[in-house]
Amino acid sequence: MFHEAHACLAAGSVSSLLAQADFGEESWWQRIRQIGTPIRENAEEGLIRMHYFWRDTQADTRQVYIDINGVTDHHSTSPQSLTRVGSSDVWHWSTRIDTDWRGSYSLIPITTPHLPPAFSGDDEMRRQQQRAWWISLMPLAQADPLNPHQPLRGSRRVALSNAHMPSAPDQSAWQAFDNGQSDNTPPTLHGLHWQSRLLGITRNVWLYTSGESHPATQRPLVILLDGQNWVHGQPIFSAIDAETRAGRLPPACWLFIDAIDGQQREAELPCNEGFWQAVIRELIPLARQQVAFSDQGDRTLVAGQSYGGLAALYAGLHWPQRFGRILTQSGSFWWPNLDYILKPEQADQHPPGWLWQRLQQGTLPTGRLTIFQEVGDREPDMLYVNQQLLPALQQAGHHVHFRRYNGGHDALCWRGGLIDGCRWLLADFLSTELPFDVV
Repeated sequence: MFHEAHACLAAGSVSSLLAQADFGEESWWQRIRQIGTPIRENAEEGLIRMHYFWRDTQADTRQVYIDINGVTDHHSTSPQSLTRVGSSDVWHWSTRIDTDWRGSYSLIPITTPHLPPAFSGDDEMRRQQQRAWWISLMPLAQADPLNPHQPLRGSRRVALSNAHMPSAPDQSAWQAFDNGQSDNTPPTLHGLHWQSRLLGITRNVWLYTSGESHPATQRPLVILLDGQNWVHGQPIFSAIDAETRAGRLPPACWLFIDAIDGQQREAELPCNEGFWQAVIRELIPLARQQVAFSDQGDRTLVAGQSYGGLAALYAGLHWPQRFGRILTQSGSFWWPNLDYILKPEQADQHPPGWLWQRLQQGTLPTGRLTIFQEVGDREPDMLYVNQQLLPALQQAGHHVHFRRYNGGHDALCWRGGLIDGCRWLLADFLSTELPFDVV
């Protein structure tokens, strides 16, 4: 369960709020702010109704689009918007959701110049026009000012608010970050410039050490792809420290690799031998010059999401003696067959991804990996290819813990799985047994 203390309101509570005598006045908005959005209200059939509000202080707002990961459709020519209540400054929208759902969202208030254009042409032309229009709105996207938790920043650097239903998987490790109380530049965080001769490029990397390990040369190395997301977007350090102090994570060395930009990421992460040769021959030795950690493959964990999830598993399968523990989240195992993304309804007709084919050929290096694999129920393309890959991994003899979560292709969901996955993968390096099931 998430770490929020307040419970869901009784059914009908929001209707009562909307009918109060001071509706729309400052005192009413103070009550909404005190409750915090989204307001969660018990609904029928064991669901939750979540309510979103926006205050129009300028009175010229034409729409307040809401982009909720895995819930609303931002590919639509008529995206979901809140609705103005009468002639007031109150905009409101609600929807029903499962009790274990979690997701990030942003609000996009727009005025007349930003209303959608008249889309025209065939389906592909209309799709491209809609995409260009939606991207043009991104500078207007903002976190929900009525949400009590600190916003996070997604891969596109848009500020996102978080929504957690009562039975969503526990993320209490992130409480300090969510409450704005975390130290996002801890003293054991060190930034480095990796000047790669093999890749011909220089990038930022970060090293972080947690806890006390004796000897330090035995502590695990955790390599995190898209490291900028976990250093800047949602700084993970307070969550690592909380779990380490509680005895649920062992002391470790954490190595964060910056993706640089989208173009570089797309070139390096999908099954790129050259990238991993550079990590092995250049980056790991560079990191070892700064701090001590184990050089054993079984004490080395690689974690990634989306393309990073594909890359992490690729590394383990091709260098199992160097990378023995793999954490893959929403892995892009469709690669390079984009039809899985463009035509997900025809998934069973598309040829499997390249990594699945490599597993089937039986030509990969020998070695048994320990793998934590997760994917969201609300990302159907990724769900299909992850479920497709799972039996191939098991048949190849790898030890896989597979789980699904109620959410989308979402860093808010991944942050919980990242901590849970590291706990599961590193549990046998703890000095004592875990006090409860980590997954």
